[in-house]
Amino acid sequence: MSQTTVTPAVHGARAGLAYGLLGLPLAFVALPLYVLLPNHYAREYGMPLATLGTVLLAARLLDAGVDPWLGRLSDRLFGRSASSVLRIGAGSALLLAAGLSALFLPPEAAQASPGTLIVWALVTLVVTYLAYSQLSIAHQAWGARLGGDELQRGRIVAWREGAALIGVLTASVLPSLFGLPVMLSVFAASLAVGWLAWCGAPRPPAAPGSTADTSALWRPLQRPAFRRLLLAFVLNGIASAIPATLVLFFVQDRLQAAPAQESWFLGAYFLCAALSIPLWLRVVARIGLGRTWLAGMLLAVAVFVWTLSLGTGDIVPFLVVCALSGVALGTDLAVPSALLAGVVAQEGDQGRHEGAYFGWWNFATKLNLALAAGLALPLLQWWGYSPGTRTPEGLTTLTMAYALLPCLLKLAAAAALWWGVLRPAHTALAPTSAQG
Repeated sequence: MSQTTVTPAVHGARAGLAYGLLGLPLAFVALPLYVLLPNHYAREYGMPLATLGTVLLAARLLDAGVDPWLGRLSDRLFGRSASSVLRIGAGSALLLAAGLSALFLPPEAAQASPGTLIVWALVTLVVTYLAYSQLSIAHQAWGARLGGDELQRGRIVAWREGAALIGVLTASVLPSLFGLPVMLSVFAASLAVGWLAWCGAPRPPAAPGSTADTSALWRPLQRPAFRRLLLAFVLNGIASAIPATLVLFFVQDRLQAAPAQESWFLGAYFLCAALSIPLWLRVVARIGLGRTWLAGMLLAVAVFVWTLSLGTGDIVPFLVVCALSGVALGTDLAVPSALLAGVVAQEGDQGRHEGAYFGWWNFATKLNLALAAGLALPLLQWWGYSPGTRTPEGLTTLTMAYALLPCLLKLAAAAALWWGVLRPAHTALAPTSAQG
């Protein structure tokens, strides 16, 4: 299983696009699920924030708990063949498209009573999340199995995340310009195209032995390098998930921006993230993956803290904050998964247990999002904020939750990255703990 015979082919535009294109619909669906959905159900169907937060928390916790098992399933499928991964992925793609449509466009019968709508939202959320998780974990594990050095791993992730940002940009403008039905149709079409492209991507080497070790589910958590990296990833993820959940409330009630301007902020954020990835890869080549991620975290705090001073009508300043925060986001997209792939290789688990690692990795991601919605939304309601609130107390609560708390968490993530990963005695890339 030689990395030199597999990895270089991925860096051609055709091969990179074939692998990375599925990242477009997978990121496309993430924005409706994690950014648009809370606002949509609160404003369109009048679901109270505390109820909505509970529904989101329950669905996301269930989804997160299943992710490590989906990672193990992914390893078993890779142990059979890449074709097995693709076949199961096709079923998940169909389920994902159907689930998202049912979630955003519930039938009249589901809207008949608040209780019925709650059940409908919970069931369709669970179905959509599970399909999304299976497909995402398999796709991430596929890229990690292609191997390579730090820069090569960064490039593989960059193909996926570059396509992902195009997907997020598309999802950020379609609802406001053309409505939800068009957004859902474009998503279904892009999902089909992404899966077809994936079928033609470079295939990782077969690893028949990956199906035999039943203890592999817990293997990543036994690796100190993985645990240290995961801590930084979790703190950073919560710092990003809270503003993602609250951004539309902040824009509509704190800034009191026009509906048409909402797409400007999201578009600037994700466009600048997409444009920054090639620049961050050049930084990676100079200072490495870990220090590049640290630089992105510190840049994010330095920029986002200015949101605390914004108020009604501050459209242009917030647009600048979104653009610069997007530049910082480029490191969150291109670096952490590449660092994880390096840990997998260093621990001697490449080609056998990537699914288990990415299962726990996605578990952490979902836990971040669950806590952001399940705790932030009810707390906002209890502390005096509700959608449409313009009282000083309510707006202060919203601003503190949206702007200050994420900055504090991002600084904690930077500290965890520095002390747990970057210090020479604890670097996640040192070969001292490698085990077969």
